[in-house]
Amino acid sequence: MPGLVVWKQVVWNADIPPRLWIHRMGGMAVLAARVAAEAISPGLSWRTEFVRQYIFSLTMTLAPATVVAFVVGFSSIGIQGGSLASAFGAIDRISAVAPVAFLRELGPALTTAIVAGTLGATITAEIGARVIRQEIEALEVLGINPIRNLVLPRVAALALMMPVLMLLTFWAGVAGVFVAAVLLYGATPAAFWENLLLLTNFIDLWSSVVKVVVFGAVMGIIAAYKGLSVGGGAVGVGRAVNESVVACLMAIFAISVVYTSLFLALYPEVNYGG
Repeated sequence: MPGLVVWKQVVWNADIPPRLWIHRMGGMAVLAARVAAEAISPGLSWRTEFVRQYIFSLTMTLAPATVVAFVVGFSSIGIQGGSLASAFGAIDRISAVAPVAFLRELGPALTTAIVAGTLGATITAEIGARVIRQEIEALEVLGINPIRNLVLPRVAALALMMPVLMLLTFWAGVAGVFVAAVLLYGATPAAFWENLLLLTNFIDLWSSVVKVVVFGAVMGIIAAYKGLSVGGGAVGVGRAVNESVVACLMAIFAISVVYTSLFLALYPEVNYGG
């Protein structure tokens, strides 16, 4: 039947989901493999660009991430959690909640959301603009590997910057909780710091570090892939930036669910502050 043939062509041949999603995930996997191969290959010709990207990434995200973490710690855990703790006469114990929240989920989530909206968009726009201006093709003609000299430094800088940013936002969030608990509810500063690590331990720390490194690498790959896949001029760059941010957030959500489930299954003692 002619109608059935046309319908089949639309489903299986057009660039629509789910075929489009599979195609893009395959492209990202190939790009990730190429970046990993370039990272372990001899030579450090990309180290200068890596240092520049690392400094740029940290300076671009540090202020918004720490401000947001302080506000969230002050308003959510400090004010709302402090109100509940104060009703039970345990306001000094509110500090024990902050490390658990900011190390396990809240800190990485805030950090990755800000990084996806700033650095992810920047990487996509920068690489996409180079594609539109045909600079990528020019580099290949000159014998310069764009994956090694453009993508690898950005992915590596983003992955290695994330733990530093996460730890800084952790202390900003704790500072927000401290201000709310001490100034609004009269908590004792000495008791606040004494109970700070009551419910957490080293496992929470290294787990968060590994998590945000994975998040940074995934966001870098997605942002670079979207930039390299740009087409359609300036409009295509804007579309790619929007798709990059959305794809980063969706990927981080999926990875976070799986990672947290595995973490709690492998280390059930963290549920009891052990």
